[in-house]
Parts: sequence; C-alpha cells; structure tokens
Amino acid sequence: MTTQPATPTPSAAFARRTPEETAVQLETSAVSGLTTSEANNRRARYGLNEFDVEDDEPIYLKFLKSFYENPLILLLLASAIVSLAMGQRDDAISITLAILIVVTVAFVQEYRSEKSLEALNKLVPHHCHVIRDDTQSATLASQLVPGDLVKFGIGDRIPADCRLVSAIDLEIDESNLTGENKPCRKVVEAITGNEYTELSITERKNIAYMGTLVRNGHGTGIVVGTSKETEFGVVFCMMQEVEIRKTPLQLSMDELGKKLSMLSFIIIGVIVLIGLFQGKHWLEMMTIGVSLAVAAIPEGLPIVVTVTLALGVLRMANRKAIIKKLPSVETLGSVNVVCADKTGTLTMNQMTVTKVFTLAEGFPVDVNEGKNVDVDLHPGMRRLLQVGNLCNNAFMDDHSKWIGQPTDIALIEILRGLSISDERPLFERISEFPFNSEQKYMHVRCAPLPGGNAGNKQTAEHAIDPTNAAVSQSGSLGTYYFKGAIEPVLERCINYYRSEGSQLPFDIEAKDKVMAQANEMATHGLRVLAMAYGNDLDRLTFVGIVAMHDPPRPGVEDSIRTLAGSGVKVIMITGDADATALSIARRLGFPINPGKASCLTGPEIESMTERQLQDAVGHVCVFARTTPKHKMAIVSAFQAKGCIVAMTGDGVNDAPALKLADIGISMGRSGTDVAKEAADMILVDDDFSTILGAVEEGKSIFYNIQNFLTFQLSTSVAALTLIAMATLFGLNNPLNAMQILWINILMDGPPAQSLGVEPVDDEVMKKPPRARDAAILTPLLLRRVLTSAMIIVMGTMFVYVHEMTDGAVTARDTTMTFTTFVFFDMFNALACRSEKKSVFSIGFTTNKMFNFSVMGSIIGQFLVIYMPFFQTVFQTEALTFTDLLGITLLTSSVFWAEEARKFFGGRRNHEKMHGRNAGQGFRRVETEEGEAFEIV
Repeated sequence: MTTQPATPTPSAAFARRTPEETAVQLETSAVSGLTTSEANNRRARYGLNEFDVEDDEPIYLKFLKSFYENPLILLLLASAIVSLAMGQRDDAISITLAILIVVTVAFVQEYRSEKSLEALNKLVPHHCHVIRDDTQSATLASQLVPGDLVKFGIGDRIPADCRLVSAIDLEIDESNLTGENKPCRKVVEAITGNEYTELSITERKNIAYMGTLVRNGHGTGIVVGTSKETEFGVVFCMMQEVEIRKTPLQLSMDELGKKLSMLSFIIIGVIVLIGLFQGKHWLEMMTIGVSLAVAAIPEGLPIVVTVTLALGVLRMANRKAIIKKLPSVETLGSVNVVCADKTGTLTMNQMTVTKVFTLAEGFPVDVNEGKNVDVDLHPGMRRLLQVGNLCNNAFMDDHSKWIGQPTDIALIEILRGLSISDERPLFERISEFPFNSEQKYMHVRCAPLPGGNAGNKQTAEHAIDPTNAAVSQSGSLGTYYFKGAIEPVLERCINYYRSEGSQLPFDIEAKDKVMAQANEMATHGLRVLAMAYGNDLDRLTFVGIVAMHDPPRPGVEDSIRTLAGSGVKVIMITGDADATALSIARRLGFPINPGKASCLTGPEIESMTERQLQDAVGHVCVFARTTPKHKMAIVSAFQAKGCIVAMTGDGVNDAPALKLADIGISMGRSGTDVAKEAADMILVDDDFSTILGAVEEGKSIFYNIQNFLTFQLSTSVAALTLIAMATLFGLNNPLNAMQILWINILMDGPPAQSLGVEPVDDEVMKKPPRARDAAILTPLLLRRVLTSAMIIVMGTMFVYVHEMTDGAVTARDTTMTFTTFVFFDMFNALACRSEKKSVFSIGFTTNKMFNFSVMGSIIGQFLVIYMPFFQTVFQTEALTFTDLLGITLLTSSVFWAEEARKFFGGRRNHEKMHGRNAGQGFRRVETEEGEAFEIV
C-alpha cells in the first residue's frame, strides 16, 4: 500500500495563491475552464480521479490458505497420511480427493461472496458539474483532471480538491476529514502568513476538499488535486487494513454456528468413543469422526448468508434500488413505518405554475406555463414575474435542459410561455442569501447593468422593463428580490405593489385577503410561494403569490395500499402548508381519520413534549410545515414506540433524519450528495414504488435464509443421528468417510446455495414486518428440521437394515444407503423452497439455479455409483433401475410429508390490514415464524 507523500499536497501550496495565480500555473481559465481536448490529454497524464484498491494477495494463495487454516481439514489430511503409512492407499487417495472437493466448493462460495461485495461498491457513480469550453455539463467525478473548473451548490459533494474561485455564502461540512461538526465558511482570498510553515487543513479556508459536503451557498473552484493527491487520498493511502464489519444476521449465524459446532463435537465424540469401546479400528473411527465434523458443522453458514445478502442487493439494484450496506437488507424486512418526504418522492418534483394572484389585480389568474394568458399583462403580474425571474438560480445546460430547483425552473418556464426573456443577464447580482430549509426563503440583491435595457427590447417584445421606478430608486446599492413561504414574506412587508409609482399600506385587511387566497390554493394541493422586493429587508413591498402544481407519481397510491396491507404504515412529511398536504394525502389514498387529527404541523410539534408526540404519531399520517429538526423528532418518536423506521428524502434538509432513521432512503436523480451520503438506500429512478420492491426483497431474503437453514440443519441432524444410531446398536457405519464428505458438498454446495436466491414469494408482503431482534431459529423452523431429519433417518435406516440381510456390510448395502440419503437430501431441498407454499403453486421453473443444481447433484451421484474410478473412491457399485425406482419412491416421502403439512397445517391468521385504518399504532406479537409487528 502506498504511504503518505513526503511533499505537501497541492491544496497546501495553492491555498497561498490567488485564484488568478492558480489559473495561470495550471494553464486554465477561471471562467471557461479547460478545453475538452486538453482535459483528455491531462487525464492520460494524471489518470482517473479514483482510488485503486490493491489486491492484498493472489487468488492461488487464498486457495492454499483454505487447506491449512481449517483445523478439520488438517485432521482429515493427517488421517489420509496415516492411512497411506499403514498401506491403505485407496483410503488415502479417497480422503485426499474428498478434501480437494470440499475445500474447492467452500473457496468458490467465499470468492463469490467477495466478488459480489466488490460489485456493490461500484453501484453508486458520483457525478459533478464541470465547465469546459465555457459550457457547463454533468460528468463523472472520476473524469476530472487538475485545471478543471467545477461548480457546486448546496447539497453537492466536492469531487476533488479545489482552489475556490467564487464563494457565495459557501459553507462546507468537513467533518469526515477534520472531525469538526460545524460547517466551515469559505473565502476566495489567498491565505497569507508564515510561508515556512505548512497550513493545516482547517486553515485552508479557500480550499474545498474532496468528499466534503456543501451545506449552504454555492461556488466554483479550480481542481488542484485528484485521486491520491487530495487530502482524502492521503488518508486513504495511510489505511493498511480495513476490517469489514459483519452484519447482525452474520453475527447471529456465527453464534449459531458455534453452538451447533459445540453440540456436534459432543455428539461426534460420543460416537467415536462408543465405536472404540465396541472394538472398531481407531483410524476408521477417527476418519468417520472428522468427516462427520466436516459435514455436521455448518462452517459455510456465514458465507451463504453473505452470498444471499449480496445477491439480493444486486437484484435490488436491477429493480432500481441501490443498497449501500448489507445490514440494510436485513432491516428492510423489519420496516413497519415509512416516513416519505412529499416533494420528489410521492410527487414528480416537476413544478408547474398554475395560478397567480396579486393585490393589484385583486383576483387569481389561472395559468399553465403561460398558455391561455393575455400577453398584455397587468403591471402587478409583470412585477411578480420579474421577482421570480431575478431571485432564481435555474440555468440551462449544454443539452438545452434546465437545471436547478423545480420551483425555480417553473418560474422560468412561465416566462418562456409568455414570450418574456430572462432578465438576469441584464442585472448584476451583488449578493445572495440561498434558500434555507429552516427560514424557508431566499433573496438576492441586484442592480441593472448600464445599457442592458436597449438590448433587451430587441430580444423580446414583451420584456420586463428593468429601468422602472422600483429599480432605479435603488441606485448602485441594488434592490432586494425576495421569495419564499407565505409567513416569512408577509412579516417583512409594509406595502403592497399596485402599479408603477403606486404602493399602498399592507394592512391587516390586505394580509387577510392574501392569506385567504393562499389557503384556498393550498386546499387544492398547490404549493404557494410569495414574492416581494425593496431596499430594506425588513420593509419590503409585497407583490403577489404564485401557486404551483406537483403531480403525484404514478403507482404511488397502489404502493401505499400494498404497504399498508402488509403492516407498513406510510407517513407523509412536507414543508407545505397543512391544507396543501392534506389535499395531496387524500389524492394519494392516505387514510384520513375523521375522528382524530390526521395532520400535525411543525409548530404543533414544537409545543409538544416527547411523550405527547409519541402518543400523537400513532394516529397522524401527515406532517406539514416541517423543518429538519421536526423530521428528526418524528423519526425519534416512532423509534421510541419500538417501530423500525424508513425515511425518504432528497434534500440537504432531509439528511439529518435520513441518518437517524433505521433505513435512510435517498433519491438518485434529484437527491443531493448530502442526502445520498446520509442514506442507506438510493432509489435510482426516484420512484416511491421502488421501495415496495425493496421491502419485498428484504423480507424474501430473510425467509430464503431460513429455508436454507432448514435444509442444512435437517441434513446435518439426519447424518449425525444416522451414524449415532448405527453406533449405538452396534452396527457397522452405514456411510463411509468419502460418502459423508460428498453429502457435505451437497449440504453446503449448489443445491443449498440456490435456496438463497429463490424468487420473491407473492405472499411475503402479506406477512407482518419481522421484529429486527427476532430469533432466526423459530419454533416452526425447528419443527420442520426435526420432522424432515426423522423421516430421512427412518427411511435410510430401513434401507440399510433391509439390505444387510446376511449380517455383513457389502458395497451394495452402502451404495443403497448412500444413494437413499442423497435422494432424500434432494427431495428435502425441493420441500425447503418455501415455508408455507406448495412447490406446485410456486412452479418448477421459477428458480432455474435450483433446477440446475439438483440436476447436477443427481448426475454427480450417478457418476459416483456407475463410473469405475469413482466406484473405487467411494466404495460403491452399480444399482439397477428397479433399485433407483424404489429409492425414488421412498425418498420422495420427505417431500410429500412437507406438502401435506403445508396443505393441512393451519396458518395462524394475521388480521388483514386492507380496509383498516392504518393511522393507528403497532404492537409486538408472537407468531410461528417468530416475533413480528401488527397494526392495532
């Protein structure tokens, strides 16, 4: 691994230089950036802006370690050596071959697990905004080179170490690099001081570091360091080893494996001792004992769990849900509350202006992106559109697509619909206060550029006149243009605009009229923004309000209904007014309680104690006018009630709640880097319905692991019991060491693996969410294990005793017994595909991997009993068709017994949630499958 560079990083050097000096030294432009050709040349020189993880050891060495790191394998090798020394060459060869097969199968499983986990790390590509050839475009962060000009705003993650060129109220969270939680306010001036002392990371206020997050404002910067030349790269290079933490399920599997191993060792020790007391050869008993240990101890259990989780994550990625960490998969199956951010999750996040109201006109005007509107606009509407135009950060990329906040884009689109040009090039923006989710407003200070109006009159027939009285009065100081939620705008206004040169006092009657119109628009599910302007932020002139429509996402209503039917309560959280929120909630099918308040607002939350809020969330399904701290309080209240909470969001204001929730879910397209960083899962298509598929997969994966566990434990118990019974009754061992090891390959190999990738069962969503700390070994699972093991042992012992008519054990006797056990195993695997559904209802073609695995195992068994070489190794002989037919009929009994249990066995009926009021609480209940939650 590369060590820390001895020389200072580029950011340390460029922090002392001005932006102009930085641009000159890197041969770039602080305005137009590099040319595309130059960027390509530099990429060939500097390489990609990403970290290459060196493979710590070659694959052959990992394979060799599999032999000497497992004590049981070493014991078997010792047994083979002893057999060879005693002249039993056939036994030595057989055991060696068996070891090779067992180790190879285990190694392939583990290698597959590692590769699956590596694939997960490549699922989330990081994009950024780069300016090249004086054109801004979105590109992969890995394509950046020193000298690139990068633009970033609130919610973005810095893609490389950058020397800042501009910083508008720019504050960056550097806690992942410095440990300081308070965001660092950035400047563009060069850092002066002692040139002989290197500036610390915290002193470089003009540097934006790779991997840090923009919390406020926006800016641009020249890339000075990429990949390992960044400060983050230095830390990365210092890491020698990174221990990957196991998931809770893996840890429970480890604990289960230890307990089963101890129990198996005790049983095996008793078997070996009894055999020795009976006078059996010590080498035979040692080989049998070690082989039993290899077969009975579920050493592959954690590996199978990892593979199953990883493959489940990859399947989720194909369904547009990217899981960042494996533990999240387990948690998904336990989620019983989904707190969904309205904008961008439940709705399309594609705003369209539909209504405009000004006191100057006195009545609302219906608009739809400017369609069906008289172009001879009232001065009040023109002034309103101008404020929305100037107080706006939307921009068009090189693909003629608008980029920015949906509300900003909607305000630009209405201008285009009315054939009004964008006035921003005619004004100088002196200052800006970006939108903040706490204050819920933004404002800019602008002044008209000299001579800007002349050009404007030529470009648009209906242009807004920037030289009107309201602007010219501002002088060189400029005018504040203010937009935001109704409350913060109205409280700053003392006048309202009526016409040019005419402003009237904004008295209580006028405010009531505005509020009445805003409430009326909100009841129809429209989002309302207020506009104002003036020279003093505390003495503004009110202009009017615009109402925007954000249509619901297709399929959201069905998803909410399905989630509610499976015991998952969906909560809508929004910053909109309560009337707007309730209107959209009704449209989306949220259950609105007529008797109790279904909506709670942010101010109401602040007036409650923690206990009062916990009592209230049980019947509330809509939270309106919320801020980030309200969202965190809501999540905490549900968690205090014992609920497992998933939280969706896309903005910076959602990040704290995303991190606090048990499962944080960020939007992939509209989500900010801050939200993605805090989240556990990313919805690639921003579709709420994708959560439904993720929950299905989360539940299905857990049940698949239980099915695998049922198969493995029943096989293990059956093998131990079979040998134990034969030993206790003084019979010769019905299976030799080679045959036991072959059974182990089937138990840990492809047939068992294929149970972990069983497709999602349609019935899984009808089951209530599983309690996260519920035991994986449920009473029902143990009954299935013991029943199947009993049938396998009884059937196999029957064949063994029936074949041993002359009192001597022949190759035919062991072959019949061995084949019977293997066929029992295959039918048992078939029965374990589902806990409660018949295989005939699931279908025989839904899991092709299972079919190929069983087919391959059966072919392998035929090779063992018919191919001369393997006959020698496994001490078998050929069986007749009648033998195989009889064995097939007998061994299918374990399958038919399970089918009968599924058919006749009564299911404990959980109350269906369809039609019930999902706005109630949850309680923990005991089921046959373990602990779960249900709605009460």
